[in-house]
Amino acid sequence: MTQPDNSNAPVVLITGAGRRIGARIAMVFHQQGYRVIIHCKQSLHDAEALALGFNDNRPDSARVLQADLCDISEIGQLAHDALDCYGHLNVLVNNASSFYRTDLGSITAQNWDDLMASNAQAPLFLCQAFAKTLRANKGSIVNLTDMNINKGMSGFSTYTMAKAALQAMTRSLARELAPQVRVNAVSPGAILWPEHASDPVLHAAEQADILAGIPLARLGTENDIARAVYFLAHDAHYITGQTLRVDGGRALG
Repeated sequence: MTQPDNSNAPVVLITGAGRRIGARIAMVFHQQGYRVIIHCKQSLHDAEALALGFNDNRPDSARVLQADLCDISEIGQLAHDALDCYGHLNVLVNNASSFYRTDLGSITAQNWDDLMASNAQAPLFLCQAFAKTLRANKGSIVNLTDMNINKGMSGFSTYTMAKAALQAMTRSLARELAPQVRVNAVSPGAILWPEHASDPVLHAAEQADILAGIPLARLGTENDIARAVYFLAHDAHYITGQTLRVDGGRALG
């Protein structure tokens, strides 16, 4: 049986793609014929298993790169290694994120550095590193923000500040990289229960409060986010500088 030729397939790099939403984004792009570079930090086993499945389906259609995005030197190495994979990049998806509480009175400089680095600094420097190849290929950038940057989120001020910076970067780079590169964002609502509030018994009241505030009365799915990311990256040829809310109407108030 003749194997399909991947040599002309577009290339996407997705940060934090070993599991959860990032892995689903990788699956959607791969299903649509992309070669996928899966970045991970700690989820190497998951990332390698994901890539193995992709490569079984289509040889040499996926690679795995591991890097700590809070280390600025590793960002440069990640960009270098990503271009070594297939020679260019068509789409960058900034999905990787740190997320945890930082109640006022207990916020440390390390909290600030970690949350700003993973959610804002790393996306900025990755965009800078890939700007040349994305311009050459009339590519696209999609950033994953958060609906709570507009509403506020008690106990998570550092995280929401970092995501707000990412949204501001989306608008600024949409201007700076135009007309060759489109830059947009997807703003998820309640998609997966956060790992610190995922137990249906222990966190039943908290989960019920969240669902009560969603007009569609349910969580979204990882696929809802992945399809939105793919649409903005691949199909939305006349959209740039925009943030697409995928939140079941929760931002309506």
